[in-house]
Amino acid sequence: MASKRYKKLPEKTKDLNAESIEKLLLEIKKNCTTKFDESLDLSFQINHKQKKSEVNIRTVVNLPGGTGKNVKVAVVCEDNKVKDAKDAGADIVGGDDFVERIKDGELDFEKLICTPGMMIKLSKLGKVLGPKGLMPNPKLGSVSENIKEAVTNAKSGQVEIRNDKDGNIGVSIGKKSFSDDQLIKNYNAIFEALEKEKSNNTLKGDLIKNTFITSTMGVSYKLKLGKAI
Repeated sequence: MASKRYKKLPEKTKDLNAESIEKLLLEIKKNCTTKFDESLDLSFQINHKQKKSEVNIRTVVNLPGGTGKNVKVAVVCEDNKVKDAKDAGADIVGGDDFVERIKDGELDFEKLICTPGMMIKLSKLGKVLGPKGLMPNPKLGSVSENIKEAVTNAKSGQVEIRNDKDGNIGVSIGKKSFSDDQLIKNYNAIFEALEKEKSNNTLKGDLIKNTFITSTMGVSYKLKLGKAI
């Protein structure tokens, strides 16, 4: 049963004409009537003409406006990289001993970063890390010799963009408390990342059919893209 708060929200917003993000942010924020700082989320629907088996979007993007989240980052590295990891703000840092603890089920972190040398050891823990989406990946910047940079990126506003099994993509652009300028900059960064990924996947025709924007507990609006992707 819908709550009194939800019943007060606009109805049938998906039937409205698509509008630019600049015009929709005011409406989206107006609908954030909960007591917590709601996230503003994008949902991209893949064009049905694209074969789902050929769509493999997976990348990371550094959001210039940040994410508004404090991500718990763990690092597996050699002794000479420990200081770099800690200086950059890593929450957990370790070497071989930490690998063993992960093997035993210690997964109290949201992002795992490692050096190429340690990746060899972590690669054996696919059954532990894989299902949780925690396995480091060179393409996503989580396997790097530059541990300081990798941790800084993870802490300062890096998000992963990937399609689900149905080919669709969901990603947050920030919080209600963010300024419109922050949210628009984050949106543009995601848009540019998707353009690049489409090119890398050598997909023909439009990748995105529809785009929607909503808040955590709000309703969804159709978003008009500046140009086709």
